[in-house]
Amino acid sequence: MHPKEVISFIRELIDCEKPDLLVGNSCGSFYAQMLAPIVGVPALLGNPHFQMTEFLKQRIGEHVYKSPRKDGKQQFVIDEALIEEFAECEAIQFNDCNPEYKDRVWGLFGEQDTLAHFEPMFLEHYSHSFHFPGGHTPTADDVRTWYVPLIEKMLMESDDFNDRKPNNIM
Repeated sequence: MHPKEVISFIRELIDCEKPDLLVGNSCGSFYAQMLAPIVGVPALLGNPHFQMTEFLKQRIGEHVYKSPRKDGKQQFVIDEALIEEFAECEAIQFNDCNPEYKDRVWGLFGEQDTLAHFEPMFLEHYSHSFHFPGGHTPTADDVRTWYVPLIEKMLMESDDFNDRKPNNIM
């Protein structure tokens, strides 16, 4: 899917499901951090990849998805149109950052990540950065050991934040 399609899809999903927290990894973190302040939901960004254009430029051509997709589609194409659409999104990805979200978007960075090294960029916008010993794509054990405890902590802090909010703020 192209970025604008993905953002629209995720936004519809958020409107329908009303999540308490957004969690993404890699490119999913790219989307989660853009949407979190817009929809008013905190986010945990695992190994966020904030410069997809640089990643994609090196991979132009046809590819196969790592995991089976629900729609059965197994191949995708990286082309100049896709890269340009990511460039447009990258140019505005931090536009909705605001002081309220500095503490409501957390980053989790794998110490063995060989693809995304964006913690310095993350810290330009957000306050909470954590590390885990894993790589770019978390394993099930990484999720249980590192992601879930942070998710639980974020949900507790989000509840505290919501309890402190004046009634007129949505």
